[in-house]
Amino acid sequence: MNIMNEAWDTDTLLQFYQRHLLEDLLPFWSRAVDPHNGGMYTCFTNSGDALISTDKYTWSQGRFIWIWSRIARLIEQGVLPGNASAFKLEAERAVGFLLSHVFLDNGNCAFLLTEDGRKKESIPGEGYDTSFYADCFVVLGFSEFGRLSERRDIVEEALALYDRIRTRCSSGQIRSEPYPVPPGLKSHSVTMILLNISEQLMETLKGFQHPAYDRLEKDCLAYAEQIMTEFRMPDHRIAELLPVRGEVPSTVLCRHVNPGHTLECMWFVIQASTRLQREDLVAQTLPVIQKAFELGWDSDKGGLLRFVDQEGGQPKGQQTGDPYETLILDTWDSKLWWPHSEALYCSLLAYELSKDKSFKELYLQTHRYVFRTFPQPDQRIGEWIQIRDRNGNPMEKVVALPVKDPFHIIRNVLLIIELYSKASDQ
Repeated sequence: MNIMNEAWDTDTLLQFYQRHLLEDLLPFWSRAVDPHNGGMYTCFTNSGDALISTDKYTWSQGRFIWIWSRIARLIEQGVLPGNASAFKLEAERAVGFLLSHVFLDNGNCAFLLTEDGRKKESIPGEGYDTSFYADCFVVLGFSEFGRLSERRDIVEEALALYDRIRTRCSSGQIRSEPYPVPPGLKSHSVTMILLNISEQLMETLKGFQHPAYDRLEKDCLAYAEQIMTEFRMPDHRIAELLPVRGEVPSTVLCRHVNPGHTLECMWFVIQASTRLQREDLVAQTLPVIQKAFELGWDSDKGGLLRFVDQEGGQPKGQQTGDPYETLILDTWDSKLWWPHSEALYCSLLAYELSKDKSFKELYLQTHRYVFRTFPQPDQRIGEWIQIRDRNGNPMEKVVALPVKDPFHIIRNVLLIIELYSKASDQ
């Protein structure tokens, strides 16, 4: 990429990510669409050379709807080339698939479906309603599709589901597989996803001049403020887990930091706070972004570590035996696709907001690592090999869900394209 050793050239950046999307990422995922039942297949090996299951995780289907709907909208706006109606039709089929199959009698979403839409237990004996995150991603996908299609009925479905999620969270009766919140703790992840879906739904409702817009605006601001007051620590790190009450114990659970999550959340806060004209919150994100890179960057091997201690390096502290603690300790030094895609966009966004050259350097450092490490060397497959060890070698293991995730990379590439398409229009 020419910008590595030359003057900063945003046109080159834009062209690079457009090419990466159109030539590497979309060819792989376009082949994964189910043209018969609707939705997308995502249970591929890490390399992407084999489909190992036709099961459909609701989490991934909601994300697919968001991606395809956003691509269609960008094509309609002239930001991307392509056939918007084809993407819109495939998104619509996925919406129809979920409407026909995903909802349980209580209005919540089943976590896992078969290829043709039959409900399936992801954990035998645990039932179908095992994660509110699945519902959140349906809200996200339906909101974006409703905005694209101007279908008020889909927007109403998204709003009704959002309200059910809020009720569940308020009652404390939520399940959050694959990462249950340990007893006695509150999770940054919960507030973070609620910020994301409230901001998305808020923007969709605005276009419909919907009467629920004002309360979504209040919800969105409350979640952004909660993240920046409760989970932002004095040293600018984001705590992933904190006690519901009392002093913070020196445990692995409460000391650990998830750098990728911090970066993803900070652009959520920036996007929401910009829309809500809260520049004070936007300004507070910049040192948090710097801190996430400071703690998370692997100075020996390059790239972002999955989990680190609040002081950097290997997570440490008192151990409780919680399964999530085991995950932290066992996988802290792996290098995953999604934090790195978040780092690419977040560092660019921070630079464009602040013009602080340190963010440009963080972007360039990340870009060098990402594009020598993650893209698939077999050009017939495309996409990234998403899961790697500390040295950058591929690992065939499960992260969160047993899927090759279609979301983070394409979402962040689209956001970068949008960022620099707007800049080129000015």
